[in-house]
Amino acid sequence: MDYIQRMRDLREDHDKTQQEIADVLGTSQTMYARYERGANELPIRHLLKLCHYYHVSSDYFLGLSDIKTSHLRHNNKT
Repeated sequence: MDYIQRMRDLREDHDKTQQEIADVLGTSQTMYARYERGANELPIRHLLKLCHYYHVSSDYFLGLSDIKTSHLRHNNKT
């Protein structure tokens, strides 16, 4: 599965409209629709925001894994 299909599936599984997700990304519905159709490449900043929003790993979003979340936890302590 490619990321374009997964992006649409995630949006539909969460009962969100393109406009609602565009608002999350701070872009227009028209531009979001272009991402979802594959007419424009999804910027990395939007990829990261969508992964956070849907609580999925980037590997899952990109279609590289069928596991939704990573079991790794990052420790921010230095």
